[in-house]
Amino acid sequence: MTSAAGRSPSVRARDARWRGALAVLEEMRREPGVTRASVAQRLSLTTGSATEITARLRELALLAETPAASSGRGRPTTVLSPHPDGPVVIAADVRQEDWRVAVAALDGRPRVIEAGTHASREPGQVIDVIAGAVRRACEHHGGRVRAVSAAVAATVRHGGVVQSAALGWDAVDLTALVPDPRLPLFIGNDATLAGAAEARYGAATGAGTALHVTIEVGVGGTLVVDGRPVVGATGAGGEFGHLPFGDPALRCPCGATGCWDLTVDGRAIARHLGEPPPRDPRSYAQEAVGRATGDALVRSAVGRAASEFGRGLAGLINAFDPDIVTIGGFAEPLCATAASEFGAALTDGLMRFRRPSPPPVVAASLGGDGALHGAAVTALDSLLTEEGLSAWAAERAG
Repeated sequence: MTSAAGRSPSVRARDARWRGALAVLEEMRREPGVTRASVAQRLSLTTGSATEITARLRELALLAETPAASSGRGRPTTVLSPHPDGPVVIAADVRQEDWRVAVAALDGRPRVIEAGTHASREPGQVIDVIAGAVRRACEHHGGRVRAVSAAVAATVRHGGVVQSAALGWDAVDLTALVPDPRLPLFIGNDATLAGAAEARYGAATGAGTALHVTIEVGVGGTLVVDGRPVVGATGAGGEFGHLPFGDPALRCPCGATGCWDLTVDGRAIARHLGEPPPRDPRSYAQEAVGRATGDALVRSAVGRAASEFGRGLAGLINAFDPDIVTIGGFAEPLCATAASEFGAALTDGLMRFRRPSPPPVVAASLGGDGALHGAAVTALDSLLTEEGLSAWAAERAG
């Protein structure tokens, strides 16, 4: 017999059970080391319901429970953590100079298992090396691997890389990263994914509208609204570094002129010092910050880059009206080293009504691992659905 909504009572009951399970897993993901008692309280579950749900999740190898430390009176409870035989996802981070591959369980915390420096930036060679690491991870974890997700220093459109000024790539097919075409592959811009992770687990947790801006080779970032990055009609949104905030006489590797990218990173600092463009702008910029305290010329060059960053960031704040701004990558040491230049340019660039109470600008708490966290978030979001858990349960039963 079918209900008025077209779904049988058994289907509705099954979905309700998955909803409770998903809610418990999401709490474990949000706060590693959370206790069953805390989860029950947050979700308004009875003790019996919480016990039943966690027992079912243990049977499905989705969750493990260990006794919690005694806290005096009250019933003993347990700490929830990912099951040691449970599902995992593989996250890759492809940057200008290097790469990393990590494995994340249901708590979403990536554990780096292989890393290396690019011997060549030729796309085929880069992909082959990273694909080898992904393949070895799949062989080690077997059927536990449910998805692969890659964060790339590139513009991503319709789920694929269309251009990377940092890597010198045009359109590149990354499907070879997965050893089995049946395994889902997710591809995202590294800065966008880092911003999504900051909103989920990091410094912007709880913010309705969060702006994340990072400097690596150029500027990247994203606007996150209610926990979801705004990526535009085709997924290529958030290319803040290619806003025309810079010198219109300079042509960017992306093909446009006047890009903000060229005014804030190691390339800008080298240009101000009359030095040739560095092969690795990220490392060059970090070294320049280290030299700034003892070299007035370097300090001036760093200050100019900080001013340009503050001016552009003010424009983004004026446009997006965020609750909070998180900054990552080289942006944090740049702003700390040249705080006066950054602060003055930011304030001068803000609309007058914003100046008394601008949004806080804080360091990204996930640091250099933000993109890996974001890649894991994306892959786990696909797994932690009714369909994803049903497929896992079916395979366990089979």
